[in-house]
Amino acid sequence: MDQQAHSLDNPIWTALNSDQAHLGLHNGLACRYHPDVAPFGAMESESPEAWLALEHLLPPGQQAALLSSDPVSPPAPLRAQPVGVIHQMVATRRDACVEDASDIVTLGPADAAQMLELAGKTKPGPFSTRTHELGRYIGVRTQGRLIAMAGERMHPAGHVEISAVCVDEAWRGKGLAARLVQRLEREIWQRGESPFLHVLSNNVNAIALYEKLGFALRQRFFLTLVGRDE
Repeated sequence: MDQQAHSLDNPIWTALNSDQAHLGLHNGLACRYHPDVAPFGAMESESPEAWLALEHLLPPGQQAALLSSDPVSPPAPLRAQPVGVIHQMVATRRDACVEDASDIVTLGPADAAQMLELAGKTKPGPFSTRTHELGRYIGVRTQGRLIAMAGERMHPAGHVEISAVCVDEAWRGKGLAARLVQRLEREIWQRGESPFLHVLSNNVNAIALYEKLGFALRQRFFLTLVGRDE
């Protein structure tokens, strides 16, 4: 298996030990994003030493979201809270096109409050006060109000994750999500990297959209919150 494919087998670990190291906390065999950036954490393996390293990164009351190929059983005092099954999907074609991108704008720190508000209303997945620092975010506004956005999250070697794809309920059904994903997808290909994404297995509408846009299932992960009691 080549290095790029391998980087997606443990994408959080790979991202936090390369381009996004400055956005995380590290303890040898375990790492996690800063809590205000993203809730995800990872271990090099599921050895007792790695679990202990992760425990030291989790103060009482805090949790980290782990992706694993099998259900995890952390040792005490850590507790596992299963969330669901995640589909990891990869882009399979390079012909992503955006017929009209004139209304698509780049989002930055000045837009953080509006981004957080839109994510809070639409629930595209974890989004916090510093999530916008993970990569490029774009959106669509109407009358100064942000009504749709998408952005880049994990950045494991050779790949960029498309994430936070969301549209205000009043503006759904107009193709905004597809256009934003295609715009990011094209830019990622142009940088010489490959787009991928993660989506919960029960989000059938999103999966259908991504399949229509040329994304295909690569593998399934179990998503689990791991933490300590207060």
